[in-house]
Amino acid sequence: MSKKKILLAGIGGLPVVLLGGAFAARKRFNRMVDEEVEALFEKVEKDVRKISEADLEGLPDAVRRWLGNSGIMERGDIKAVRLRQNAEMRLAEDKPWMPVRAEQYFIPHQPGFIWKADIRMAPFIHISGRDKYDDARGNMLIKMLSMFTVADSSGPEIDQGTMLRYLAETIWFPSAALNDYIIWKHIDENNAEATMTYGDISATGVFTFNSDGDPTHFEAERYGEFGGETRLETWAIPLKSSREFEGVRVPTEGEVTWKLDAGDFNWFNFEVTEIEYDSPHPYQ
Repeated sequence: MSKKKILLAGIGGLPVVLLGGAFAARKRFNRMVDEEVEALFEKVEKDVRKISEADLEGLPDAVRRWLGNSGIMERGDIKAVRLRQNAEMRLAEDKPWMPVRAEQYFIPHQPGFIWKADIRMAPFIHISGRDKYDDARGNMLIKMLSMFTVADSSGPEIDQGTMLRYLAETIWFPSAALNDYIIWKHIDENNAEATMTYGDISATGVFTFNSDGDPTHFEAERYGEFGGETRLETWAIPLKSSREFEGVRVPTEGEVTWKLDAGDFNWFNFEVTEIEYDSPHPYQ
């Protein structure tokens, strides 16, 4: 066989080798995240606190209505959360939407979360993503084909962003609203401001609720990267389609949008398909 034919044969085999490597890399990535989840869940509180009307005293009316409507008064305090999402995301206005399958884990008392996502760029091409907030610090890890690191971001701006994400996502475990690290301020009948302080970081956002008490919107000033520059911009999440999981009523669909001077950029849409409470171990 000529050298040219040998070279072509070798190149033709590269996709097979790459896909095989990606399969093994995905297993390693998932194992790494599972170990992080196990470590996070080692911090779960053992005692379940009862929730009474006295716990709601002093809260804005909109927040009291939310908690009363959510089902946590009957269920009690939530110690751990795991959920699954179907979603879609895009990297820019002119980029295609990519399907996303994700699972996420939360602990409320020492606040933290881990989000693991499998993003399909094209047939046989995927991105593995992991967003984490733990011990008041955030980290975003993105790997092409689970092998090649695209981003491994940390620092004060990431800490603030992941804290805001945690705060926004307390809608899926409402009893977290009663923790001391969140301070509520009345705005009006349907809006309340929440300021979360943990470690040396604080972040503030505004929740909107409908007349039934369902959360319908969250908005905050969050750090993001735009054209190579990191800056504060308005981050908004309209919410809809509430339903019950294990007796807790939560929103299940939402859109994540940056509200920029150049116009709104809706880059992520999600649907929660499954939630389990107080089951402190990773999905298998």
